[in-house]
Amino acid sequence: MKKVCLVIGAGAGIGGTVGKKFATEGYHAALCRRSDQEGLSKLVSHIKSNGGSASGHLLNAAEEGAIEELVEQVEQDIGRIEVVLFNLGAQIGNRSLEQTSLKAFTLGWQIATFALFRLAKSVIPKMAERGGGTILVTSATAAVRGNAGQHSHAAAMGGRRMLCQTLNAEYALKGIHVAHLLIDGAVDAPDTLGKMLGEEKFQQLRQSRGLEKDGLLLPEEIAETYYHVSQQHRSAWTHELDLRSFSDLAWWNHES
Repeated sequence: MKKVCLVIGAGAGIGGTVGKKFATEGYHAALCRRSDQEGLSKLVSHIKSNGGSASGHLLNAAEEGAIEELVEQVEQDIGRIEVVLFNLGAQIGNRSLEQTSLKAFTLGWQIATFALFRLAKSVIPKMAERGGGTILVTSATAAVRGNAGQHSHAAAMGGRRMLCQTLNAEYALKGIHVAHLLIDGAVDAPDTLGKMLGEEKFQQLRQSRGLEKDGLLLPEEIAETYYHVSQQHRSAWTHELDLRSFSDLAWWNHES
């Protein structure tokens, strides 16, 4: 049976790139995303063509039982899940309190916080029984700083952060390493930032700050950090860190 890195939220940015990194290091990358079977298949094919092992799985993380069934399927059909990357975003854009519906607010929590809780209940007991495992959780500046128009996102990400701390407090002694990885800046990712901004504005941003200027976070470099954290000795585990481009101000140095 293979050792597995399960990626929940495997788009063309952080998730897919982290999956590629783990595949080059000998893991089977079980890549999950909600839609775009064609894009998922291309990602799996790319990994296999470079000598790695990977599989693609469509997953609606908000659907009752979907995460739980996925974990059981992977463990039974592929191998032990040794590392999980929980990479689901919950950004609905800037919306005033009046414009944020109850449905939109609840959906942010379901995806960003409740889905992580469900994942933990599904996979941590298996990891603990085996004596170890790693859960990497991509997070955002909103987890530590709320801003106007970010009611749903900030509440959901703040809950995600506290859940990570709680899981560590309960399971670190059982060999489970949970890392809250705060992305404090714009990522050079066409299917996340690109979709939010639109193609034209995204390319303008890349020209002004990205590419050789290194002003956007590069998924390939993020993946190197994620892999390093997953391999740390337990005497020096990282439980939380923040990543940003050298040219960005840290979240605590902004006025708003």
